Amino acid sequence: MDYKVTTYSEEDTIELAQNIESEKFPNMVICLEGDLGSGKTLFTKGFAEALEVKEEITSPTFNIIKEYTSGELPLYHMDVYRLDGKVEDLGIEEYYTRGGITIIEWADMIPDYLPEKRLDIKIKNSSEDENKRTITLIPHGKKYEELCEAIV
Repeated sequence: MDYKVTTYSEEDTIELAQNIESEKFPNMVICLEGDLGSGKTLFTKGFAEALEVKEEITSPTFNIIKEYTSGELPLYHMDVYRLDGKVEDLGIEEYYTRGGITIIEWADMIPDYLPEKRLDIKIKNSSEDENKRTITLIPHGKKYEELCEAIV
């Protein structure tokens, strides 16, 4: 079952991320999908703030993977946009079982490297209102279904 949420501001998107963070668990994987400027990094910033990450969250476009270890759990923030689906040598899958939380921007570009159990989040901009987003949560696995039920 998919869960749809409409946000009307950056604050709404951050609040959704913080609600998801409140249901966190080790080895959680969140896969973000959306156009440029849709709010993927904003979502991650909100999640990291609730996780009490001290470092500033920036898009890891040129680094590919950024690790933040100052929060309640380690946060692994990935941006695979520039990889053209070529991720074999990066060891991305190793992050899924390191006891932290992995958030992948542009995850739809690497479908063969995503874990079976995860939360897909699709962010779609509104054509009528630049602040409005339709956010679709697609859980894969019982834990992620329970998470969605708890927050939506």
